[in-house]
Amino acid sequence: MDSQDHDRPIIVQSDKTILLEVHSPDFNKARNAISLFAELVKSPEHVHTFRLSPLSLWNAASSGTNANEIEETLQYWSRYPVPESILFNIQDTISKYGLISLHKVFNDEKYLYLHIPTKKLHLECKSRSRIKDLLLPLPDTITTSSQIQNFKPDVDIQYGFFIHLYNRGELKLQLIKTGYPVDDLVPLKEGARLEISFKKTTSSGYPFILRNYQKEACEAFTGNGTSGFGTLVLPCGSGKTIIGMAAMEALKTNTLIVTTNIAAVHQWIYELLDKTNLTREQIGEYTGDRKEVLPITVCTYQILTWRKNKDSEFPHLSIFRERDWGLIMYDEVHVLPAPVFKVTAEIQAISRLGLTATLIREDNREDEVFSLVGPKRYDVPWKELEQKGWIAEAHCYEIRIPLHQSLELDYAIGSKRQKYRIASENPIKTQVVKQLIENHKEDYILIIGQYLAQLSKLAKELDMPLITGATPNKRREELFNKFRKKEQRILIVSKVANFAIDLPDASVAIQISGTFGSRQEEAQRLGRILRPKKHGSYFYSLITRYTSEEEFAANRQKFLAEQGYKYHIEIWD
Repeated sequence: MDSQDHDRPIIVQSDKTILLEVHSPDFNKARNAISLFAELVKSPEHVHTFRLSPLSLWNAASSGTNANEIEETLQYWSRYPVPESILFNIQDTISKYGLISLHKVFNDEKYLYLHIPTKKLHLECKSRSRIKDLLLPLPDTITTSSQIQNFKPDVDIQYGFFIHLYNRGELKLQLIKTGYPVDDLVPLKEGARLEISFKKTTSSGYPFILRNYQKEACEAFTGNGTSGFGTLVLPCGSGKTIIGMAAMEALKTNTLIVTTNIAAVHQWIYELLDKTNLTREQIGEYTGDRKEVLPITVCTYQILTWRKNKDSEFPHLSIFRERDWGLIMYDEVHVLPAPVFKVTAEIQAISRLGLTATLIREDNREDEVFSLVGPKRYDVPWKELEQKGWIAEAHCYEIRIPLHQSLELDYAIGSKRQKYRIASENPIKTQVVKQLIENHKEDYILIIGQYLAQLSKLAKELDMPLITGATPNKRREELFNKFRKKEQRILIVSKVANFAIDLPDASVAIQISGTFGSRQEEAQRLGRILRPKKHGSYFYSLITRYTSEEEFAANRQKFLAEQGYKYHIEIWD
């Protein structure tokens, strides 16, 4: 690296955090350098905080960055000497990535070879019951490393094992939980070929071209043509659907797209028809309403996880095996439900792409996304896209209101869950909603909440339509289309609108209640209003003062505060 004199804008601390000075002239260079191997924790006005974690370092290793390069970067940009404990931790953590690797055995379609380089690690794997049960001894027919793909003839294979092909994902999952992420070197199958290309002008009559960051994200996934699995993290409103279609164009293969709800299914189908050469006869909808399996098939997580009762099989998971898929795409991958995790563990031979605005999972299962879908290949800060005008400037407000007097006793004696609901359904919030609507007479407004009774009451009070999980799909689509056509200015929506709903003209979101402390939900709700606007967008959270709702709101806002968003606090008297 160039050793020229420069302001050194980072401080590396022994607790594995990295502080980055925002006002340094080298801020952007340093941020881009450390973002390859450290995850952003906070990005307020003056100092951004990054953290070195096993996943962040393994993400870097999976992209070809080694420990020495990480150390050189930190030493180059650090104002003070990098703590020895950090340098040791980097070397130790990175060394575990790929120490165990998976390989194809030539002329064998049922088994894979798991390479373990040392006797110590061999014994450790055998000592863990969840790993041991997946391991098979090497057959006598495997005597040299030349019989194994991607191996040099002189590599020692004596400590390795065979595994069944269908245990490929489960083994990777169990090994990452022990701290040894597997380098999966087994080639992906190509799947049935399908010609897909973008139009220069969309069907709706607009010129179409990929943005630079969309191209970069797609190239990070496809790599040199040999990658084909991983997760892309970009803000809501940045065009993740278009990036997904770019991956489809690059791979040109049968594709299964899994998304969050029927509205999102229809949105994907619309975008594919609008911007690519695909015809409706090539695109299948697999939902509760229709069961089409075609070269491009779009389905919901809900249909995949449906079953008659808790003891029954999941009949629709068979769709993963019904066609010669070359790519499976997981929209909003951070919500991947357990049964889909399971089947994803079984289909490791297929290219896999995860799309999300945030990898945060409240159940801390990010390592499962890493091992089963793939490591993070690309991300871009929300504020960076906002500054470049690709997403709207967002003004976030928390409005704190008093608890209605009639509820004070009930709140005082209620359980923790009861207290939260009483505070969330505070009837004074209706007055605040009315005032905000009055303040935004020209804007298109989404009112979002958690509790159906609260939403129903508000819908009657305002005489505005309500969309919940019980709203028939046809009615849902009708209301969303009216909103898009500017025939309906205000919609009241439950959490069904948290994900993958494209309402480009929405510029105001009023959150009247939420799912306890869900940071991911807060980010998704803000994302509903981030399409670029001339005058920015406004996100209001209504919080009952001096109640448990304040505590949960602070946690909900944490992710957005870490992305650089400020919440202005206003008191409603």
